[in-house]
Amino acid sequence: MRIFGHKPTITAWIGIVIVAGFLVIGIFAPWIAPYPEDRTFDDVGSYAPPSATMWLGTDQIGRDLLSRVIYGARTTIGIAFLTTVLSFAIGIVTGLWAVVGGKIVDQILSRLVDVMLSIPLLIFALIVLSLFGSLFQSVIGSLTVLICVIAVLDSTRVFRLSRSVAMNIVVLEYVEAARLRGEGTWWIIRREILPNALPPMISEFGLRFCFNFLFVAALSFLGLGVQPPLADWGGMVKENAKALGVGGMAPLWPAAAIALMTIGVNLIVDWILSINARPSGASAEM
Repeated sequence: MRIFGHKPTITAWIGIVIVAGFLVIGIFAPWIAPYPEDRTFDDVGSYAPPSATMWLGTDQIGRDLLSRVIYGARTTIGIAFLTTVLSFAIGIVTGLWAVVGGKIVDQILSRLVDVMLSIPLLIFALIVLSLFGSLFQSVIGSLTVLICVIAVLDSTRVFRLSRSVAMNIVVLEYVEAARLRGEGTWWIIRREILPNALPPMISEFGLRFCFNFLFVAALSFLGLGVQPPLADWGGMVKENAKALGVGGMAPLWPAAAIALMTIGVNLIVDWILSINARPSGASAEM
């Protein structure tokens, strides 16, 4: 089986299996999870040990941990994916527009991005979510606010990469020929620059997805990400942290899921990067 015209390596297959497994779990969570994500079991109690009916035990208020981890896959991965798609849509469009639109457009967009990059991302996100989260969440929902904030902040990194790649493409002869034919700015971006900028951007998509995945988990851990009763791996680590003091393993299961998903994505990204780094005459069977 070939993907992108190349045969995956063993490590790439491991990553594909891990990511595909989590995607299947997230998509079919209502059918896979043994219990609803918000159901509590008062007769079992909090931090109950694993049993035949609850394989991972219960959390701090008596909910089934296995069900929470399964539903958490849908929430955490889904938000990270939507955030990455939106950030790339914003970053690629603005980055390519900065190169094709002229010096004035380039300077305005570049300086705006420089200002945003000068503030640490986590601090910037905490400030924006704290100030505007409660203002807009009643109108468009807390998850939508979270996705939009992270996407806008992360798009600055995509902007820098897409602008850098486009600067090497825009000076080529076929782009100049398109200008001389009288083609418009968006036609040049869509038909001449974007197709040739896709290989490095695909690799960057995997890296940004991994970063956003961890970033969503970190914000949930700090209490500004996904809000209860929705299951989220980062929030589950925070909610069940006290279990470590009584010998429980409740926070370790979502932490392990975060680590495993991160490893899987990185294995796939490493393979894609190795494909892009090969000389054009290299064999796909290497």
